[in-house]
Amino acid sequence: MLRGINLGKRQLKSVELKAVVEGMGLTEVKTILASGNVVFEAGDAKPAQLERDLHAALEKATGLKSQVFVRNRAELAALVEANPFPEAARARPSYLVVSFHRDPVDTAAIETLAASYDGPERMAAIGRELFTDFPDGQGRSKLVPAMQKARLSHGNTGRNWNTVCKLLAALG
Repeated sequence: MLRGINLGKRQLKSVELKAVVEGMGLTEVKTILASGNVVFEAGDAKPAQLERDLHAALEKATGLKSQVFVRNRAELAALVEANPFPEAARARPSYLVVSFHRDPVDTAAIETLAASYDGPERMAAIGRELFTDFPDGQGRSKLVPAMQKARLSHGNTGRNWNTVCKLLAALG
């Protein structure tokens, strides 16, 4: 998953992304939606190395610098199973957002923010992922700027529940 793709001036066509990944020798490459999502077969490659290699290949081929977050099928399946807000996933899957982080989420920082924030949103950290239920959507949420101000992470990328499930399905 690439961070911030096809937002504003950070445009990358799916066909370009696919070509970069295939150019690295990865196989079974499929792009999902037009927002920096790609699945592929990487054999025994380590995720952290894949993140670095994908970042470098993308920058070399397109000039675009984007943080890259890699999760394998087992990790995505475990995260779907661990969803702390299953009712939100059923009722409003586009309003349930999973933020993928490089390191484990700082649960103490999440708890501090949640204690000082008085809104309808709910957050739960599980490992390197932060689940956020935005019952009224992200656009008008006051939690988003509060999260940015709290600097909960040095880098992450978010996907709504629909996209998370599409990524898992694409991995077979």
